[in-house]
Amino acid sequence: MTGNMIGFVIWAMVGVIIISLGIRAYLSGKVADFWANIKSISVNDIMGYNHAVGKLFVIYGAILIALGLPLLSGQNSPFILLSVLGVMIETIVIMVVYSLCIERKYREQ
Repeated sequence: MTGNMIGFVIWAMVGVIIISLGIRAYLSGKVADFWANIKSISVNDIMGYNHAVGKLFVIYGAILIALGLPLLSGQNSPFILLSVLGVMIETIVIMVVYSLCIERKYREQ
């Protein structure tokens, strides 16, 4: 197994872990945590909130795995820049979607 393949497998395993966190949040009966080390928000619809957060994590993990595909092309490939910038943009987008859409919709007033 080459170094490129090992790097992609590790990248994909991280994506699978994030997808499994999304599935766990989707199926959870208590409020799913989004931010690390912060108390969960109080929500008015726990099931809807968990479904939204779970879907967000599953989509994030799937896109993360797809963004890792340029790792297979080689260490000196310019496409690696697509992976790095793509993950940064994807992470910012997921935080914006959570803050502006999910949290605003489900936060208890």
